[in-house]
Amino acid sequence: MLPLPPQKKLRYAEQLILKNMALQAGIVGLPNVGKSTLFNALSSAKAQAANFPFCTIEPNIGVITVPDDRLIELEKLVKPQKVVPTTVEIVDIAGLVKGASKGEGLGNQFLGNIRATDAVIHVLRCFDDDNVIHVDGAVNPVRDKEIIDTELQLKDLDSIDKKISKSEKATRTSGDKEQIRGLEILQELKKHLEQGKNARSFPISKEDKEKFVGDLFLLTIKPVIYVCNVDEKSVVNGNRHTEAVKALVKDEDAEILLISAAIESEIAVMDSYEDRQMFLEDMGLKESGVARLIRSTYHLLHLITYFTAGVQEVRAWTITRGMLAPQAAGVIHTDFEKGFIRAEVIKYNDFIHYKSEAACRDAGKLAVQGKDYVVEDGDIMHFRFNV
Repeated sequence: MLPLPPQKKLRYAEQLILKNMALQAGIVGLPNVGKSTLFNALSSAKAQAANFPFCTIEPNIGVITVPDDRLIELEKLVKPQKVVPTTVEIVDIAGLVKGASKGEGLGNQFLGNIRATDAVIHVLRCFDDDNVIHVDGAVNPVRDKEIIDTELQLKDLDSIDKKISKSEKATRTSGDKEQIRGLEILQELKKHLEQGKNARSFPISKEDKEKFVGDLFLLTIKPVIYVCNVDEKSVVNGNRHTEAVKALVKDEDAEILLISAAIESEIAVMDSYEDRQMFLEDMGLKESGVARLIRSTYHLLHLITYFTAGVQEVRAWTITRGMLAPQAAGVIHTDFEKGFIRAEVIKYNDFIHYKSEAACRDAGKLAVQGKDYVVEDGDIMHFRFNV
């Protein structure tokens, strides 16, 4: 599975969902920044967490259940036989090192694993602990970020150079104005990367990016979340390390989260929802890092959730923001889209207020929508179709 640039991300997400393939976010970072500890806390899979580099040799793939309190409320009212939440796949990619783009460490393999994901979760160590060694000696998240960025940029430059070489030959032969324009854009993009900037910040129209850059599948064009892995005391207000990171990425179109992998590890082993909530309150937190991370991933990839609710099953479905009703129906089954007739839609807040589909219908809160209806986050939907 190959990733696409941001301008195609919406269509790509739609294709993945329609094929029932889980969206993937890859966790990257230098060794010993807390990647695998965070992965273990997030995921139902268990990666090895050890105090030395390269403890994760193959990418570990874990499935995260997307937390959504709306499912809990719907379950109380509908009392279904089962509840099915939606999921996101998290890939734990072994720690990169300086020189990875040239094959240092296990560089080529790891960079290939990053290429196969849809979004990047870049973990930065923002805590001091003499008992946990740092691959470069001292804790410095700014330096760590620049190391990872440089390696990804170098790999992207390699891809761009190859295309420039082919484009130069083609333009000399044909003299085609469109090809010449594409070559000029690639040369400008190369300069942009050589200045230490990521491809996602390169000023270019959607049309030009799709036409001239899309087939490169660049690593630094992926949407990114910076996770500052902090100690327990810094999880609410941060520390000097997190402030340095915020200043560094202020001009990037990226999400920043403060998460304590240690706290998330404790939450992960708690069986009771009430115990978890009490623990979070004691820490001064409203919700877990898992919930915040998933919400950020959804925001980056323009994803929303709609629901189906019946006595057999209450279920959450992930779709791309802006999807029309037939496309949303196709997420359940392609026949639903092919034979789409109409959608019966109840807003979540109305369902909670009136407490049943029948009551919503009687109150005029069930709307019949056609093929042009844009599905909204939280919609409770029932599809009518004929194949």
